[in-house]
Amino acid sequence: MVVVGAGVAGLTAARVAARRGHDVCCLEASETLAGMAATEVDEHGHTFDLGAHFITNRLAASVGIGARCRPVRRYAEVVRVDGRTRGYPLGLLAEPRFVFGALAARLWSHRRAPADPPDSAAQAARRAYGAPFADTVAVPLLEKWSGRPATELAATALEKVPAGVAGTVGLWVASLVLRRAVAIGYCATLPQSPWVHHVYPRGGVATVCAALAAQVRALGGRVETGRAVARIVLDGDRVIGVRTADGAEIPTDRVVSTVPVTHLDDLCGGHPRLAPFRTLRFRPLVLVNLVLAGRDALPDVMVWFPDDRPIFRATETTRAAPWLAPDGHAIVVCDLGAEIGDDLWRAADHELAAACTASLADLIPDVERRVLEVRVMRAPLAYPLFLRSTEGVRRRLEAGTGITGLLSAGRNGRFRHDLMEDVHWRTHRLVDAWLTSTTEPDSTGPDSATTG
Repeated sequence: MVVVGAGVAGLTAARVAARRGHDVCCLEASETLAGMAATEVDEHGHTFDLGAHFITNRLAASVGIGARCRPVRRYAEVVRVDGRTRGYPLGLLAEPRFVFGALAARLWSHRRAPADPPDSAAQAARRAYGAPFADTVAVPLLEKWSGRPATELAATALEKVPAGVAGTVGLWVASLVLRRAVAIGYCATLPQSPWVHHVYPRGGVATVCAALAAQVRALGGRVETGRAVARIVLDGDRVIGVRTADGAEIPTDRVVSTVPVTHLDDLCGGHPRLAPFRTLRFRPLVLVNLVLAGRDALPDVMVWFPDDRPIFRATETTRAAPWLAPDGHAIVVCDLGAEIGDDLWRAADHELAAACTASLADLIPDVERRVLEVRVMRAPLAYPLFLRSTEGVRRRLEAGTGITGLLSAGRNGRFRHDLMEDVHWRTHRLVDAWLTSTTEPDSTGPDSATTG
């Protein structure tokens, strides 16, 4: 089996296959592992993570690095609404207009016919949360994050981990009682639990991929960096091999691809069953890491901004994990939605820093004076966009690629809003079911059959 890509999904797939005795080769085009789970450390000891800022103890145990992880001190989210900071979820529940709006929406939902699904994310938000909360918080955040009107987004853009208000509050109370950062809304594949909490591995989040790669190699598999796949070779509708950029031919009847599904058609040399996936779109992000003098700059670890400032989220990673920076320093990551080539994407670091400090001035009055360093990271494929215009294509992908022997997996390959733990467990179940199927190698396997 050949695996294309050595991020969390690719290495998880390779480990599943190697454990089952398959001859596995995992090929990564770049010189390093990890992909979106990359970690960078500068000369001053500041740690910057491109994607996830921490993981869970459950994921750490699965990849064998539990003993190398520190518990995250704190994790909480707040929302900036009408110039005030509201905690999530209890602070927002204390707002009467949000509570009454949600109750009214719930009452109307009982009168609505079951065959009347919402036609957009905007309508889904109003039905789920009530118009006051949807119009003030949920819809503006969706639109800032996606760069599209919420009426153009599919209702599935609002899908999240199924906990409900009561479940979320229960986990939040458990985090206070247990004095740990219980993971809330981070995994849909396995049950949420008070015993699943955030941790941070020594060496950064990229340690997850390093551990998985070591296990694949120990099981006899190969993990090769700096070796790009130029072509997945097909014979009609069936995989027969892989050609690498250096001209090598690898015969195989099974390929797991973690490349963005929008590129899969090109990688296979063109195929009518793969061509529709080109129409799917990802949302690029610009991540501006501000290193500040002092600690506890933000009101809490994560702040959401549904208002008109350019950033939609700011995360003080050192408030959760103080060791990510030397004593007396804080790291605040500001997220800005962009499009490749637009003004934000091309802006100089100092221009982005100025936009972010202006956005944070009402929360950190002396923020400009406190800036010690700026590190900008650009993620061209940060989030999949669930557009109404391509919802049929996205649902088709859930059933597979349509090519025998070709499985598209991972966050970008499966086109899902999955965080790292879901990527790991979903890929594990998907590949395990694929390899243990009694039929010949096939690409089919709806995600609904692989979730718990």
